[in-house]
Amino acid sequence: MSRAQLTRTGILRMALGGGGADPLLPAEGGGGRRAPFLLRALRIAVVVCLYWFTSIAMVFLNKYLLDSPSLRLDAPLFVTFFQCALTAALCLGLSLGAACGPPCAGLPALRLDPKVSRSVLPLSAVFIGMVTSNNLCLKHVGVAFYNVGRSLTTVFNVLLSYLLLKQTTSLYALLACGVIIGGFWLGVDQEGAEGTLSWTGIFFGILASLCVSLNAIYTKKVLPVVDGSIWRLTFYNNINACVLFFPLMVLLGEFRTLYHFDKLGSPSFWGMMTLGGVFGFAIGYVTGLQIKFTSPLTHNVSGTAKACAQTVLAVIYFEETKSFLWWTSNLMVLGGSFAYTWVKGLEMRKVQEDPNVKSSERNDTGV
Repeated sequence: MSRAQLTRTGILRMALGGGGADPLLPAEGGGGRRAPFLLRALRIAVVVCLYWFTSIAMVFLNKYLLDSPSLRLDAPLFVTFFQCALTAALCLGLSLGAACGPPCAGLPALRLDPKVSRSVLPLSAVFIGMVTSNNLCLKHVGVAFYNVGRSLTTVFNVLLSYLLLKQTTSLYALLACGVIIGGFWLGVDQEGAEGTLSWTGIFFGILASLCVSLNAIYTKKVLPVVDGSIWRLTFYNNINACVLFFPLMVLLGEFRTLYHFDKLGSPSFWGMMTLGGVFGFAIGYVTGLQIKFTSPLTHNVSGTAKACAQTVLAVIYFEETKSFLWWTSNLMVLGGSFAYTWVKGLEMRKVQEDPNVKSSERNDTGV
């Protein structure tokens, strides 16, 4: 998940940033005495480590399910469909546990309303494009290059904000985007020089970046339909996705692939599938925890550092050798992402401290 990442994380990040308390996240503040510094520092460290572990493990698990030579399963839509179905089931299970008391007492009851489902459908179409293109990018590129391959989310955020919302972006933020684009193209060039470039993976990486940006815009538009409840939106989104995936799987012949798959009855295969789905669901929750205990700015910085660690781990695990320019491309993408996050954080703080800033300028700095 570069700056936004993967799967359901963008939706939860949008909801948490928009105000509404998350019933699964511990309340902060209040009238009580603040926890000692060491206790708070330890709690933050545990949450950040949990986010890093969940996010990195999810990427490696998905890589195994999508492109493992030992598994040999060429059904990326089925893998994504299963994870969406498991997410919907977990949302429903948590809502049924609301009567059991904390920590589930604040969760809304979930029931399927066809009218609401139709209203969420446009977002679900974008959501399918996002999770599918993410997985297809990961299938065709290495884990080490995955962060660079789908690194243009920030650039599309700026572009779509201007085209759809008529919001401009500061010069420093645009310079940071330029560094990201430069790192992306240098990475593509170096992958080609090493003979590991997949233009299919690059295409799906760019598409994934676009869909992540569109997903944030459509989420903001659709949230009022579900009364601002991120859990209802996640439930409806994944239910719709499961329905829409069926004709796509039929069209691409994935049911025939599954019929001839020699590990379809293997408990270890279904265990890995379930584990991947659980991590996919959990990444949204741990993202929320990290934002809750730190801040959105710190979360983005942590995500950038996590992407760097993920790249290094992938190079070590898969025993790859990369050139100096290849590492330079990664550093440009990570540095540009960090710079953009820092600039937008400073701009947002300036807006919050100046009560005379116009409404349009507040929207601009909040892109």
